[in-house]
Amino acid sequence: MTIDKSLKVKAGSVRVRNVLTRVERIAKLTENGRFTEESTVLGMPKVRVQKLSLKKKKKEKKEDDDTKGKKKK
Repeated sequence: MTIDKSLKVKAGSVRVRNVLTRVERIAKLTENGRFTEESTVLGMPKVRVQKLSLKKKKKEKKEDDDTKGKKKK
């Protein structure tokens, strides 16, 4: 039996996760100095997840396109 096209996961369409696993949270907290080996896993402080916003690239106009658009007299 094959998988329907709508159900296939493409490698390029990885979404940004807004929840970290426990290991990732502990790593971030130790990096910031808010978690030590003596700290308990229960009642850990919250960790903010930074969202990456990608800006769109501006299109550069080519000189050739500008000259083609103008009419010669």
